[in-house]
Amino acid sequence: MASTDMPDPEVTRSSTPVPPPPKPLPIPYFTNTFVLDAALRALLFAATLVAVVVMVTSKQTKITRVQGYKVSADAKFDQSPAFVYFAVAMSIACLYSMITGLASFGVLSFKPAYETKFLLHAAFWDVIMLGLVASATGATAGVAYIGLKGNDSVVVSLFASVLLILLIMLSVLSIHHRRRE
Repeated sequence: MASTDMPDPEVTRSSTPVPPPPKPLPIPYFTNTFVLDAALRALLFAATLVAVVVMVTSKQTKITRVQGYKVSADAKFDQSPAFVYFAVAMSIACLYSMITGLASFGVLSFKPAYETKFLLHAAFWDVIMLGLVASATGATAGVAYIGLKGNDSVVVSLFASVLLILLIMLSVLSIHHRRRE
C-alpha cells in the first residue's frame, strides 16, 4: 500500500498556471450583408426597369416582297402574348425590387433588430420573384428564338434572374451565420 503522506513524484506542480487554449477564429464573412443586399436590390431595380423600357418601346420593322412590291411589317411587344407577359412580369419584379430595396435600407438604417426576420421574408419572396422572372425570360426567349432575331431585353432579364439568385444566396447565408451566433 502506498502512503498518502508523501507527494507523488510523477506529478509535478508548476508555479505558473497553464493558460487556456485560444478561441478558434470565426469564419470570416461579410458582417453587414444589408449593404450588399441594398446594392443588389438597386441593381435589380435598374435591370428590370431597363428590360421593361426596352421591351415596351421597341419596334422592329421587316421589309418583305409580296407579289413584287416591298411591304414593311412592324412588330411591337403587344402583338405577342409572351411579350406582354414579359412586360407585366418584369414590371412586377421592378416594383418588388423597389419596395424591398427601400425596406432593406430602412432595416439597415432604423430597425437593425429586424434584420434576421427581414432576411427570412426576403429570401421567401425572392424565390417567388425568381420563378416569375425566369418564366418571363423563358417565354420571351422562346418567341425570340422562333423569330431568329431576339430582343435585347432577354439578356437584361436573364441578368435580373442571376441577381435574384445572388439575393437568395445572400439572404440564406446571412440567416445561417446569424443563427450560428
